[in-house]
Parts: sequence; structure tokens; C-alpha cells
Amino acid sequence: MSSTAAASPETEIAPQARELVRGLSLRDAIALVLTVIGTGVFLKTATMAQLVGSPSNVLLAWVAAGLLSLAGALTYAELGAMMPEAGGEYVFLREAYGDLPAFLFGWSSVMLIASGGLAAVSTALASFLASFVPLDAVWVTHDFNLLGQMVHWRLGIQQVVAVAMILLFASVNSRGIDVGSRVQWVATVAKLGGIAIIVFGAFLLSRSGSWEHLKTSEAARIVPAGVGAFGAAMIAALWAYQGWANVPMVAGEIEKPERNIPRALIYGMLIVILVYLITNLAYFYALPFSDILTSNSTAYRDALPVAAAAAQTFSSYGAQIVSIAFAIAAIGALNAITMMNARVPFAMARDGLFFRQLGNLGPTSRVPVNAIWFLGIWASVLALAGTFDQITTAAIFGVWLFTALVGSSLFILRNKLPAAPRRYRTPGYPVVPALFVLVALWLVVNTVTAYPVESVAGLVLMALGLPFYFLFRASGWLARARMKDRLH
Repeated sequence: MSSTAAASPETEIAPQARELVRGLSLRDAIALVLTVIGTGVFLKTATMAQLVGSPSNVLLAWVAAGLLSLAGALTYAELGAMMPEAGGEYVFLREAYGDLPAFLFGWSSVMLIASGGLAAVSTALASFLASFVPLDAVWVTHDFNLLGQMVHWRLGIQQVVAVAMILLFASVNSRGIDVGSRVQWVATVAKLGGIAIIVFGAFLLSRSGSWEHLKTSEAARIVPAGVGAFGAAMIAALWAYQGWANVPMVAGEIEKPERNIPRALIYGMLIVILVYLITNLAYFYALPFSDILTSNSTAYRDALPVAAAAAQTFSSYGAQIVSIAFAIAAIGALNAITMMNARVPFAMARDGLFFRQLGNLGPTSRVPVNAIWFLGIWASVLALAGTFDQITTAAIFGVWLFTALVGSSLFILRNKLPAAPRRYRTPGYPVVPALFVLVALWLVVNTVTAYPVESVAGLVLMALGLPFYFLFRASGWLARARMKDRLH
């Protein structure tokens, strides 16, 4: 017994010091769900209006996408309450389908999806700050072809600021779950406050506001292209709803997870749907539909975003108000992505399926410090590389593929673990999760059809993880990690 202790220093660490602290309250978990409220609500309405042709159809698309996201949240709520461990979707896939699908999800999340998201959000934040502070210096530029697309790479002060932001929030979250949760709560309150200014300003102070705007004139009406156009508008809205699925990643740090995870997902998503509907109603009240059609989008790249156009109807500083709201939303997203997604490589390392050092906790902070910094440093590389847009586009295929797999895991686990405690069960089972899975599969097919090159690239990028998977298995880390779990 003594020789085992000498050979493995980790066994000298008190068992409780090797475990995460359940320091996130229901309020904190809801704040993480509200990270969903980001730049989409400021931008997507114009694109959706161009697709479906009337305010009522746009609002209906927001509702439909919200209900679909709520169906997913109800499905994930049962999974999270049943297995309240760090890692979320990684854990669900591991228990339902085994190590390989779980590893491929974790690999894609760490190396592409989460890190690419951090790179994208930090760069967007740097561009918002450039509206207030001169950040125009560019030192090096180079154009090259990647995945059939021309990439305009540059290195300048904005890229340095983006990296600094990523590392700042890595540092914040390394100090402890309580520090990260406080930052998240403040950012959430500030973000909702910024949206409230736009909404109340549009309703109460708009110089052009009128309920008649919701009655689209024939001159402004676009003839809808049917179900396909409505589906495309839903996809645009789903982009704005994306992010709720990350909450179970921190299930190992949520108080009373079997009760608070379902409550956070359900209450949080209902708040998000309500905020999106009220905000869009404010846009349609403040602006004629023709102005919304010509707001910033792919078709009108130089126009103001719809939120800024609405804000300018009651303030000459409308663009600045929206830029500040953008920046606050980006700050909240950076903090939340870092906090939640770092738990995936941590859980993988604890299973012996990733670099084992990432499974260690900080001795005083009791958070996965190494995993946080690994994610932050890799995201910084992507931010400097300037190719994260292409990488994350290629990963869209994987996002929806894994989302469908996770949704289907509820059916597998109900049969596989019939005796597992279930203090929460998905309402409307099996219809609600089945509907969610079917729509997720439809989105996979739609992504392959719309972006065949990027979808193939996404598969290739996932496949790059296979050599690492077999390396970790061959190294014996997997067996040792599981033996260690049994000892503790």
C-alpha cells in the first residue's frame, strides 16, 4: 500500500482537493444560459425579413426557433440532471455511445468550435472597441486560399487586443468559479440593461414609431418563397439561440444539479425567447419595414445594423449605444465560453482521453487551470492566424451532427440505465426529444447541401483527432485514469 502511494504522488492529495467545487447557484446557471443573447439579436432580423417578407413571419420564425431550442433544452435538462458531471455533452456521448464518439466531440469542441468561438468573439470585440479607440495599425498583410476561399490575413493592433482579451478571461476564470460567476452575472445584467435601453427608447421615444409599421405595405412586401425560406429564416434565428447546450458542461460545479440544471435551462430559454420577441417588436415599431429590409446584411454590407437604425430613431448616438451593447455581450460571451468549455478537456483528461495534465485542478482555486489556459492559448493562436471564420464554418457540420447524437442519447440512456435516478424527466417524451433530433438531422443535411466543401473539411478536421485518440488509449492513460477513479 505504501509503495503505491510513493509511486503515485497524486494519491497523497486529499480526495476533496481533486474535485470541483459546487459554487454555481441557480442564478449563476441562468446567467450562463443568457450568454445565448449575443450579437444575433442585433443583426439577424434584416436577413430574416428579406427571406420571409413580413413582420409577422419574422416574429413567427423567432418563436419557432425558440421553441425548437427549448425542446433541446428540455432534452438536455434530463441528461444533465441524470449525470451532473463536468463535460456535459462529452459525458452524455461517452455513456451512450462509448469513448470514440465522445472523444471526437471533445476534440472538435476544444480544437475547433469553442476555441474558434473565442477567437471570433474576441476579434469582434476588438473591432467594436475600434469605434472608440484608434486601433487601425496593421503591420503585416497576406492573402492566401483556404478551403476554396480567399483569406485576407493581417496582423495588427486589433489582433493583439483580441489575444489580450482571451488571456484576460483565462486569467479571470483561473482564479476560481466564484470569480468567473460574478463577472458573468455583472455582464449579464449590463447586457440586459443595454437591450432595455434600445427597447424602451424605441417604444417610448422613437420619432418614427408606429404600430402601423407591423402592417406591411404591398410596396414593401416580399413574396415569401415558402417553407424553404421560412426554414432559412429559422436557421438564422437558431444561430442567435446557440449556446444553451454548453450549460451542462459545468454541471459538476452547479449546486443541487438534479434540480437547478433543468430549472436554469428552462427558465433561461424562456427569458431568451421573451427578450428576442420584445426586441424585434421594438424594431418593427420604430422602423418602417422597408428600412429593416435594407439594414446591415449580406445584401447591404455598408448599412447600419437594424438595432443601430432603431436606436437612431430616438438618439443621435444610436450607433454608439449599440456598439457598447455589442461589446458587453462579447465580454459576457468570452467569459462564459472560457468557463464552460474548459470543462470538456478537463473531463477528457480525467478519463485518460486527453493530455493528463489538463485534468489537474488549481490547489487553491479548485478549477481546471491547465485546461482553461490550454483553451485560451489555442484560441489565441486562431485569433492571430485570422482563419477562424473558415475553421468554424467547417465545424458547423460537426456541431449539428453531435447535437443530434446527444439528443438521441436520451433514448439510449433511458434503456441502458433504467435504474439511474431521474428527478426530472423531459416533458412530452418521446415526441419532444424526437422532434429535436429530427430537426437537428435536417440541419446536418441542410449544411451538407449548402456548404459541401466546408462539411467535408469539418469531417477531415474531426478525423485529425483519431491518431490522438489511439495514442491516448495505447499509452495506458485511459486504464490508469479509470483505476484512479475507482480508488477515490
